[in-house]
Amino acid sequence: MKPKQPCVHCRRLFIANPRVNNQKYCSRDRCQRARKSRWQQRKMDSDTDYRQNQKDSQQTWQTHHPDYWRQYRDSHPQYRERNRMLQKQRDAKRRAKHLAKMDSLKRLKQIKPGTYYLIPCTGNLAKMDALTQKINLISAAYDDYCASCKKGLDRPADPVAVKGSQ
Repeated sequence: MKPKQPCVHCRRLFIANPRVNNQKYCSRDRCQRARKSRWQQRKMDSDTDYRQNQKDSQQTWQTHHPDYWRQYRDSHPQYRERNRMLQKQRDAKRRAKHLAKMDSLKRLKQIKPGTYYLIPCTGNLAKMDALTQKINLISAAYDDYCASCKKGLDRPADPVAVKGSQ
């Protein structure tokens, strides 16, 4: 008697059929479906003719059944709801790729003065070309500056306004 071996799909022990060389799946229906699905996936990856035949077959079926999906959605409301939920998740994931947002500062309660590194955020966040910027906070009540950037904020501070100098 042959020893029992575990099924690759369900992990249950089974006795292999002596007529099948290297049997790895048991005879249960779901394990056989998994075996066939795995074989088809490998075949689609490796055989271009098989892949083209599958594509042609699907297109032929779709031309003969043009209203199938519309009828299916109409008769299966739970499918529609699940699809809507998954589409919302896909949309949120797509939007999350764009990290720079106009309203991102609304979450911050306070900006602290100091030196910050500005890093361009494209697809890859690890960048070597960081730009160093120094941020100085100016009170909203401070209106003693010229509208021109050349004469306004970058002029030397008034000695009266500086703490501890006289």
